[in-house]
Amino acid sequence: MIDHARDLVSVREATDRLLTAAAKLDNASVAEPSRLPGWSRGHVLAHIARNADALVNVLEGRPMYVSATARDADIERDAPRTLDVQLADVRESGGRFQEAGAVPADWARTVELRNGVTDAAARVPFRRWVEVDLHHVDLGIGYELEDLPAEFVEREIDFLSERFAGHPDVPPTELTDGTRAWSTGREADAPEVTVRGTAPDLLGWLAGRRDGSGLTVAGGSLPSLPPL
Repeated sequence: MIDHARDLVSVREATDRLLTAAAKLDNASVAEPSRLPGWSRGHVLAHIARNADALVNVLEGRPMYVSATARDADIERDAPRTLDVQLADVRESGGRFQEAGAVPADWARTVELRNGVTDAAARVPFRRWVEVDLHHVDLGIGYELEDLPAEFVEREIDFLSERFAGHPDVPPTELTDGTRAWSTGREADAPEVTVRGTAPDLLGWLAGRRDGSGLTVAGGSLPSLPPL
């Protein structure tokens, strides 16, 4: 069972890690490219802040974003801000998310996210944790996939494996780190491909953060995954 209250604590801890690390930057380095194509570190920080407010909207029954265009425009607007403004925004928007999460509610209810995606309200805190910790890695400031909490890595591999399960363009695939195993891709009696590697490398490939060169593949080539 998903423990949304525990996940809210993990979100707060991840936000604190990010803020502590980003506070060592300066205005020039915030304007430098992040690891995400076309985005500066300022874009990443702006997105993290705006995502917090968007998930407050979700928890309170409003559309996550007014529109995709408005979402992108807000990030572009906020990306050039100075470091102190960026950090204050991440901190304050994160606080608003925590406040929304502390309101007594039916956490079993279904909520709507972007593009018609629905989920249980109880999963929203974990989705926020993903945004904070993966985008911390995307900043390229010394926090790597290997630094992510082990629980987070396993749960996100679970989530992404499930996301690609049944996808017609992904062959039946088994993923393993030598201890645990996951299945994804088209349904079949047995996997066509087995992908082995460390849990961080598996997560990096599934999340589009690594090209899979650190993985070994048996039964074929490394599958091409759809965009997230």
